[in-house]
Amino acid sequence: MAGELESCKALSGLLNGLAQEAFHGHPGITEDLLRSQLYPEVPPEEFRPFLAKMRGILKSIASADMDFNQLEAFLTAQTKKQGGITSDQAAVISKFWKNHKMKIRESLMNQSRWDSGLRGLSWRIDSKSQSRHSAQIHTPVAIMELEIGKSGQEF
Repeated sequence: MAGELESCKALSGLLNGLAQEAFHGHPGITEDLLRSQLYPEVPPEEFRPFLAKMRGILKSIASADMDFNQLEAFLTAQTKKQGGITSDQAAVISKFWKNHKMKIRESLMNQSRWDSGLRGLSWRIDSKSQSRHSAQIHTPVAIMELEIGKSGQEF
């Protein structure tokens, strides 16, 4: 098992598959596909925890948008952690991130954007001048109106 999972080529393929599934929206990449193509000799009950660990590491790196100093510190901590990763795996992850950081970052940015944009904004502040209760008189109320639409679209 350990020899299987340490294969640099297979780990690189696994990271590519995880990135395609998680960040680039390719839902056809499944656990079974990754295991059968990259680690066919590893039983599913051993592959699942390894896959979850690699998925977690990749998501942590991507969500923090780690620069290379942060990445090295993070991977060093992962190698020292019990049940963590090996230094060979850390080297593969580091190389993968250096090659794919910009594409993953761009994909995450595109996923977090709205299709629509802010087209207009109007606001006003109202103040009550009459009320049954004197405590409510002159209480300011802000009213905002946001107009959202696609850019280039007529009002």
